[in-house]
Amino acid sequence: MRNEEKFYIRIIPDKTNNTLTIWDSGIGMSKKDLIANLGTIARSGTRQFMELLTAGADISMIGQFGVGFYSAYLVANKVVVISKHNDEDKQYRWESIANSTFSVTEDVVLDDKSNLIGRGSKIVLYLKDEYVEYLEEKKLKDLVKKHSEFISFPIELWVEKSTEKEVEDDEEDDKEKKEDEPKVEDVKEKKKKKIKEISHEYERVNNNKPLWLRKKEDISKEELVNFYKSISNDWEEHLSYIHFTMEGNLEIKGILFVPKRAPFDLFEAKKKKNNIKLYVRRVFIMDDCEELIPEYLGFIKGVIDSDDLPLNISRESLQQNKILKAIKKSITKKCLEMFSSIMENAEDFKKFYEQFGKNLKLGIHEDSDNRAKLATFLRFHSSKSGEDQISLKDYVGRMKEGQTVIYYITGESKTHVASSPFIEKLKNKGYEVLFLTDPIDEYAIQQLKDYEGKTLKCCTKEGLDFGETEDEKKTFEELKQSYEPLCKKIKETLDSKVEKVQVGTRMEDSPCVLVTSEFGWTANMERIMKAQALRDNSMTGHMVSKKTMEINPKHGIVRELKKLMDKDPSSSTFKDLVWLLYDTSLLNSGFSIEDPNSFAKRMHKMLLCGLQDEPETSQPEVKPTTETTAKVESKNSYLDDCD
Repeated sequence: MRNEEKFYIRIIPDKTNNTLTIWDSGIGMSKKDLIANLGTIARSGTRQFMELLTAGADISMIGQFGVGFYSAYLVANKVVVISKHNDEDKQYRWESIANSTFSVTEDVVLDDKSNLIGRGSKIVLYLKDEYVEYLEEKKLKDLVKKHSEFISFPIELWVEKSTEKEVEDDEEDDKEKKEDEPKVEDVKEKKKKKIKEISHEYERVNNNKPLWLRKKEDISKEELVNFYKSISNDWEEHLSYIHFTMEGNLEIKGILFVPKRAPFDLFEAKKKKNNIKLYVRRVFIMDDCEELIPEYLGFIKGVIDSDDLPLNISRESLQQNKILKAIKKSITKKCLEMFSSIMENAEDFKKFYEQFGKNLKLGIHEDSDNRAKLATFLRFHSSKSGEDQISLKDYVGRMKEGQTVIYYITGESKTHVASSPFIEKLKNKGYEVLFLTDPIDEYAIQQLKDYEGKTLKCCTKEGLDFGETEDEKKTFEELKQSYEPLCKKIKETLDSKVEKVQVGTRMEDSPCVLVTSEFGWTANMERIMKAQALRDNSMTGHMVSKKTMEINPKHGIVRELKKLMDKDPSSSTFKDLVWLLYDTSLLNSGFSIEDPNSFAKRMHKMLLCGLQDEPETSQPEVKPTTETTAKVESKNSYLDDCD
């Protein structure tokens, strides 16, 4: 009896005979084992496995029943299994061509015993013509790397090696003239030539060790970088990582990485993501396990190894597996811990937020369980931050005494919101306003609602409180009463374009703005929704904001407009000015003008009136003539139009 001293798995491609041999030095099988375990499909162990599973057997014992052995016939016409049990002297040959019969015979050992198996099994696949690609060295290496890279037993591939060797050129020797005593000057150095020698040897394919099973302090930076690049196909090293082991009710080990930059197709829905690789007891299960991590963390790369999941787990069973849900929760928690460690270095966190800030905001929108934690990572520009971005914690730390609201404004750009009429009063009173200019900001902030007990309040909506004193409130009520007729007249003119018209307090330098209802779309959200290529127009029409016009009684235009109304309420100039104010407030408030042509005509009319009313002080006095009279009459007709 011959015993193998070590365990190994060998893969031997044979292009001459179109065979692929998989040879292991495991326990091997006796004749009885071959018949029992590798019988016909009906007897291959599936039925026995299901019966024992129903009776409560451990599902991880699937490997003992030969389930899946017949998948070999997907690529092979014929399968031969040669096996020798460790306790027997004879080796046996099982053979079948995927029909209902098979044969088991004693395998004849050659005189030189070159085909003798010390212990274990050989599976010989006679490949179909369309699957000869599985004989290529690169294909086999890729398969092993993908599925069995971290198995502890060595996997060796029979590879072809070519080496160059220098030999003497015999042709030159034949050409040399034979002389009894050659002269010294005739002695020449023999020429040499290079030839290729072909040899075969076993090359270990799974050289990488499972880093997640080693202690963190035992792993060098170079090993970590190489490991990250091998699982992510990234060309540069990672930004940060977390190496963890969790034990107790749930036992998982893993390494998670944050890349330095986001891929260009990060949010492409149809892209197959190979970010989190799932292993069960170091056996590869799948490389696109989306069920292990929430969508907003789709940029995280890494490996998760679980001892609690069964080896035969499928995507369908993953979705229903309670253990997986617990693993997902743990992984999310570890990712947030990793982000917190990145935040300790301001420069690294700035790079991280530039690349993955949108993902964090998406998490605010989707992950209610971790919303409060994710909010600590958010960064925004503000009316006091200059070129830097601040956190919500920074904002709360420098709030004014008695302030209970976090003010923010949404818009298309920082430049646009910084000069918005909505924040004029807030800035004058010394309140800080956050600038939310990313399209996803508004989705996120609607879900966040508050931070550390402070309510988030949009400056472009109704119900804004500026903390006025009693004297300020009294003065406002007096103004409100005196301008009530003007508000009614403007509402009558604009009709259904606005919900109501009222005196506002949020402006200092602007005549009017259009605010939206507390629970409706802001102007920014309306702009975003209208820009959707596949938008639902019926839904858009239903959600369009109800606008309230707020006028500033301290502004000269509003005061003059009141005088004009008191003088002639039916004046066409008054109506044109009201519509012009409405159109300009649409632009100022972030909306789009509904009828640009009418706006242009009104603007041209006002320009013409202004130009005709300018005094001509530089012109000399002239006597009236027929020509000048005609000009005056013509001018008066334009003024009549303006009136």
